[in-house]
Amino acid sequence: MPNSVQWRAAFGRQVLYAALRRFFVGQGYLEVETPLLIPTPGMEPHITAFEAPFVPETEVGQARPLYLHTSPEYAMKRMLADGAHGPLFQICKVFRNGEVSVTHNPEFTMLEFYRPHVDYHAIMADLEQALAEAGRSAAPGEPGADPSFFTRLPYERLTVRDAVLRATGVDLRACPDGPSLKRAAEAAGVRTGDATDFDDVFFHLFLQKVERGLGHERPTFLMEYPASMASLSRLKPGDPSVAERVELYAKGLELANGFSELTDAAEQRARFVEEQALRKALGRTVYPLDERFLEAVGRMPPAAGIAVGLDRILMLLMGASSITEVLLFPAHEFV
Repeated sequence: MPNSVQWRAAFGRQVLYAALRRFFVGQGYLEVETPLLIPTPGMEPHITAFEAPFVPETEVGQARPLYLHTSPEYAMKRMLADGAHGPLFQICKVFRNGEVSVTHNPEFTMLEFYRPHVDYHAIMADLEQALAEAGRSAAPGEPGADPSFFTRLPYERLTVRDAVLRATGVDLRACPDGPSLKRAAEAAGVRTGDATDFDDVFFHLFLQKVERGLGHERPTFLMEYPASMASLSRLKPGDPSVAERVELYAKGLELANGFSELTDAAEQRARFVEEQALRKALGRTVYPLDERFLEAVGRMPPAAGIAVGLDRILMLLMGASSITEVLLFPAHEFV
């Protein structure tokens, strides 16, 4: 049964959603709705989708696996390719299997929005203004809550290279491969275990020395990730060693992940094939390629977009120490 803290958070959630909708509609965004049940989930190597087999009971359709979406990203980008003339936003439930902790729930709420004909700088500006509106509108929280935190504009902009250098003294430009980064990381006191790949060593370094120090005085946009971590973002024009990818951090907690979107269909296919191979190497389910999405990528206008975890935003607005405090029915009740 929900307790008094969870009921207060339910009211705070209503206020948060209203503030976000007010901001985005005021900026000319169209609120859209995409399917929760999809034929092909995202290909991120470390995310597992919930499978929901389709068993036809009429003459229409074939038995096949379907999945609860881990993000509305693919569908919203198809909208951009298929004629959406302005910016889009969506507030929806998303699902990720196996994720239960003080900051994770397998079912959670995401804000995702896209603006055509801009890059990641514009999407950062929209997000900080949206969260400032949420902070100004926030409902009363628990003792120690600080809604004004999100009104501290402008948010810090910090490159990944500068964040690592500031926290550890390690210069990523001087460590272009796994072995050199491993030597520098271990010299900085990082435990890297048996990791030898650049990305694996980087995440040991980042999680142990960098992440927890981000966004304490005000929220921090961490941007320009190494090109190997580009995900669905384009590489930076003039500096292809980094990607136009950005994450938002507040008090050491990741809140959002976004990009200047990749619009090269051949490059996107190659990245998906690499991610299939990595999923196989990790012993995870290898999902089929989403051919409808890949076809749409090449027709997308230049655009930027970002996904925001609203339960974590609400935690910070309410002064909650665990995601269970802002959910009426958290997963720990049944897992």
